[in-house]
Amino acid sequence: MLCADRPVAAARARRGAPAARGFSLLELLVVLFVVVIITSLVSINVNSGGQDVRLEAQVRRFADTALYALDEAQFTGVDYGLLLERIPREGDWVYTWSWRERSLEGWRFPASGKEVFEQQELPPGIEAELEIENAPFAEVELETREENRGPQVVLYASGETTVGALNLRRVENGELLWRVEWDLLGRFDVLRRGEPADGDLP
Repeated sequence: MLCADRPVAAARARRGAPAARGFSLLELLVVLFVVVIITSLVSINVNSGGQDVRLEAQVRRFADTALYALDEAQFTGVDYGLLLERIPREGDWVYTWSWRERSLEGWRFPASGKEVFEQQELPPGIEAELEIENAPFAEVELETREENRGPQVVLYASGETTVGALNLRRVENGELLWRVEWDLLGRFDVLRRGEPADGDLP
């Protein structure tokens, strides 16, 4: 009796259940399109944010390395310098900065602290402007490539520094992203968008 009742119950359940319906091809394409759009937007935002974080780290490392170079100059009695260049790379221009020390033969890469003084390269789409006191930007040459070329900024063993500033801008619209400025005594200020932080306001 129990065995006979099972097919009947199963038939009743099938009659009462709604008919199963799958997704149409159009619905699947719409869902897939929405997923692709959302993924693309998230990827763009993540990449942009990642570049901003890396650029900030580079700027702060620049200021820290400059302070270290000034300390080394005073400690060793040897002048150090900053060399900023614009070089061609795969049909585009990229900006680099590197550090030099003065020797009897001229300017050279620092003999010690090579990891600290490692050359830095700005990401594509970011341009650098170097301002030197009493010298307009147009006179600060960035493109001449010479092996023993002297730096534009000198950090003297006396503790004094060539007064200037470094501006980093977005190439596409000229937006100022970061500004690093320093005075004669080698006091470096890192300014986001060229403005002091709230805590630095008078």
